[in-house]
Amino acid sequence: MRVCVIDNASGDGTLEMVRREFPDVRLFAAQRNLGFSAASNIGIREGEAPFVLCLNPDTRVTEGALDSLLELMTTRAEIGICGCALELEDGTLDHAAKRSFPTPLSSLAHFTGIGRRSSSGRLAAYRAPDVTRGPVDAVNGAFMLCRRSALDEVGLFDEGFWMYMEDLDLCYRFSEAGWSTWYEPTVKVVHVKAGTSGPVRSVRLNYAFHRGMLRFYRKHYARHRSPLTNAVIYCGVMAKLAASVMRNAVVRLGRRMRSGRSRRVTSARGR
Repeated sequence: MRVCVIDNASGDGTLEMVRREFPDVRLFAAQRNLGFSAASNIGIREGEAPFVLCLNPDTRVTEGALDSLLELMTTRAEIGICGCALELEDGTLDHAAKRSFPTPLSSLAHFTGIGRRSSSGRLAAYRAPDVTRGPVDAVNGAFMLCRRSALDEVGLFDEGFWMYMEDLDLCYRFSEAGWSTWYEPTVKVVHVKAGTSGPVRSVRLNYAFHRGMLRFYRKHYARHRSPLTNAVIYCGVMAKLAASVMRNAVVRLGRRMRSGRSRRVTSARGR
């Protein structure tokens, strides 16, 4: 087994620790944060195994999960990407584990919350509620088992996506090339949602999220839509970005104020 560590300019002592404690590891030290797509591609290119597992650091793989999916993909040659049920820490299902390719209607319904309260139909389509097991448009990049021969044919992650939407883009390209993406709910992996990004996205992550939405739309949908429709979509995404940045700023301010009050109360009690 060969282990590769791609360090995205962490600055937290990881490089020194790996060099000191794991001298046999192949270490790539990026001078800047390359983002999820580019860093993952470095690791993928270093490997030769017939399957590639893309796994987020805020996940916990359950016993037997990987073996079950490898067996499934070995017996079903049409599957290019396989995902599984993602469980949150409280045991509930992370509905982002499987998705349909977004449409303006399903995206609007999802981000306004209407679609999340719907159990079926076009408003709930973003979450692919009708797929209980089997082929689905897309699975989540938190746990994505890929066939290397399919990656060789279709290509790796689009490095134009710094973070967010690169998994959706890869599934879309696999679908266009005739490969199946499979959702397997009998296999479960724990996903600590926002375990790495934090509960409140920074401005940079917020920008990356919405830029990913725009890039996906421009890349796959815009040429099939009218200029007016495209303009409406672009304005809608930018308006959502502005609203999200302002909302998160208010949340962070509220947390700082509560934290300040808590420290003052503790200090007063100490005196």
